[in-house]
Amino acid sequence: MDILETAAYDRRQRRNTYCVLLLSLSPFFLAIAVYFYLWIPDSSPSILAAAIKAAPVISLALLVLSYKGGRSLLGVAGGLIFSAGGDCCLIWPELFLHGMASFALAHLLYSLTFLSTRYSSPSSSSSLSYFFCLLLWLLGGGLYAYLFPFLQKTPDAAALTPGVGVYVALIVLMATLAVRTRRPLIMLGSLIFMTSDLTLALQTFKVTEPLEHGRHIVMTTYYLAQLLIAVGDIKAAEGGDEFAKWKKS
Repeated sequence: MDILETAAYDRRQRRNTYCVLLLSLSPFFLAIAVYFYLWIPDSSPSILAAAIKAAPVISLALLVLSYKGGRSLLGVAGGLIFSAGGDCCLIWPELFLHGMASFALAHLLYSLTFLSTRYSSPSSSSSLSYFFCLLLWLLGGGLYAYLFPFLQKTPDAAALTPGVGVYVALIVLMATLAVRTRRPLIMLGSLIFMTSDLTLALQTFKVTEPLEHGRHIVMTTYYLAQLLIAVGDIKAAEGGDEFAKWKKS
């Protein structure tokens, strides 16, 4: 087999792999369609509402488990499961703190995953990435400072104020480590996750008036972020510096 035949074979193999992965994502897209069609959050909190809201993320967790095995329970699959737990908690307003704690654990597991050797790259550090990470921390700190007076007005201010501070630190840490991986899907997923949480925070803590399509923005960006992180984790097994490959494509 000459070089041209080998290259063509590799392209076919990659195409087949992408097709299988796309097919494997069918339950995720179906679950999202059901969620938006029923628009469960507008109804009274219930076990059914929680299950339908969490179903897309649970399907991603099962997909990651099928590719990565049980060890991913301490990584992205585990983070997705904790995210699903957070989804369920947020159905009931009185469980907001529990939901935030569940998502905080998810970000912690994502962070530990991005620190693993599977994501390490000899060229993973650069002045630009350091500068971008610094911007993320400045953004996180500025956001918390901006939210602080609004948090003080909430009924659970004593627990919510420090809790949101810890949560902001963890999601910024996750995004910083995602940038360190130099993997486009992981980086984009983490930044979209921050965007989703920012939109939710501004509305939840009454910083802004409820947006007309605020919930659509929050949930669409949230599901997209989880999708990108899950697929990025699956693709990380292929190895190599995906950022370099992406720039050349």
